[in-house]
Amino acid sequence: MAQQPSRRQADGDRHGRLTEFGRFDYIVVGAGSAGCVLANRLSADPRRRVLVLEAGGRDNWIWFHIPVGYLFAIGNPRSDWMFKTEAQAGLGGRILAYPRGKVIGGSSAINAMIYMRGQAADYDGWRQLGLLGWGWTDVLPYFLRMQDHAAPANEFQHAGGEWRVEHPRVRWDVLDAFREAAAQVGIPKVDDFNRGDNEGSSYFQVNQKRGRRWSAARGFLVPALKRPNLRLETQVMVERVVIDGGRATGVVFSRGGERFIAQADGEVVLAAGAVGSPQLLELSGIGQAERLAGLGVEVRHHSPGVGENLQDHLQLRPTYRVAGVRTLNVDYGKLHRRAQMALQYALLRNGPLTMAPSQLGIFTRSSPDYATANIQFHVQPLSLDAFGEALHSFAAITASVANLRPTSRGSVHARSAEAAEPPVIDPNYLSTEEDRRVAADSIRLTRRITAAPAMARFRPEEYKPGAGFQSDEELAAAAAAIGTTIFHPVGTAKMGTDTDPAAVLDGRLRVRGIDRLRVVDASAMPAITSGNTNSPTMMMAEKGAEMILADAARR
Repeated sequence: MAQQPSRRQADGDRHGRLTEFGRFDYIVVGAGSAGCVLANRLSADPRRRVLVLEAGGRDNWIWFHIPVGYLFAIGNPRSDWMFKTEAQAGLGGRILAYPRGKVIGGSSAINAMIYMRGQAADYDGWRQLGLLGWGWTDVLPYFLRMQDHAAPANEFQHAGGEWRVEHPRVRWDVLDAFREAAAQVGIPKVDDFNRGDNEGSSYFQVNQKRGRRWSAARGFLVPALKRPNLRLETQVMVERVVIDGGRATGVVFSRGGERFIAQADGEVVLAAGAVGSPQLLELSGIGQAERLAGLGVEVRHHSPGVGENLQDHLQLRPTYRVAGVRTLNVDYGKLHRRAQMALQYALLRNGPLTMAPSQLGIFTRSSPDYATANIQFHVQPLSLDAFGEALHSFAAITASVANLRPTSRGSVHARSAEAAEPPVIDPNYLSTEEDRRVAADSIRLTRRITAAPAMARFRPEEYKPGAGFQSDEELAAAAAAIGTTIFHPVGTAKMGTDTDPAAVLDGRLRVRGIDRLRVVDASAMPAITSGNTNSPTMMMAEKGAEMILADAARR
């Protein structure tokens, strides 16, 4: 069993003395999407003592469970870290909100609930980088192992796992028409995005169970907390990994003005995400040596790739006024409609309150230059200026479109030596000519779909960016004005081979140069996947847990 915290005082550090918290086989930092999977798998053996440390709180708020609650959770300090980017030159100097979940389940508790694996070519690309064991045929069994799909099982869908996947419980006439319009311009209708080639249009499958959000905490962590060998601590701030003789031996964390040290006899596993994990590596002395010196952090291992290689899907949000059709804007603005929605949800567990932020998905190519789909639409029967703000008062749809494989690269770095200080987040959006070209072509394609005959009866009128933008230069400027994150940061502690000087991790997710320390989350991706990144991150945790246990068995 996991030991209770001891009140014995340990040797301190520059911030003062530390209280011994106990010894564990594994310490997992972060109870987000990856951390919940790790907690479940690493604690399955009752002989293994597992400690999970989470900076957020429990998911004991109704809007963590009603799907439409993302409207209230994003931009709320109760549930969101409220990060901000640096001013983005490629977006006209704008500073963006950068939502990250601050609760058990992490971003899976506030995200779009979209179940998406990406393309087979994504993972085969990782394998071609020399990362053996990460090709599509290698990772598909891990996706299947954790899945509990409502549809009949087949070679691409599985039932019986913890990660529930269902079909949406609401439909909108305007989205059916948009899908038909996409078919009229040559984009085929498909019934499943998760078979390795996601090109086409379909309704997104969602991580819900009978109309309720199914977060990683609900699926993996909460059931495992019944195990006496698994301990979860919330509302704690991990300050650093303790490194002794080139080995991770524990972590220092604080809560309520008191500071603790927990010892790890096995491994320390960082699962704090693409923003949190590189910051914690740097605060622990792992990173670019000159940068660490500037922070006043003792260098434990020079690793120049820490915090670099940030990749994210920039979504452009073209908005169209429509007429003669229902949208959520209009429904939500009417008191009796809101009452009907609430009653429908309470009695039937369907209707608009079960909505993911996006219902209709389209994967296609922005131009013939690409071998596989390189852009993704999230089409929504609503419009608003930004998540966390009010819906517009007029009937409208949003045809959000994102470049799936951006060539722009950004960074995440510690701002100071204090863990509580938000890091410097610089996605560096639209910094390459290719990304600007894809953005312009994406807006043009959106206009072609909207102008197709299937949409004509709704008289769509471009509200943003506005029909006056026509040339490549004008459309790139329009993209800069309406672009924002779609919340998919990855790559900031990437895995790679021995010949890659920027690789922070090896192919088994181990931190190079430090023993018994791994990073198992989205920051480990060498290249972003072609679609929503939550389930790929959880797949990496499923595979990473297996690696951790296999390596322990060999010791």
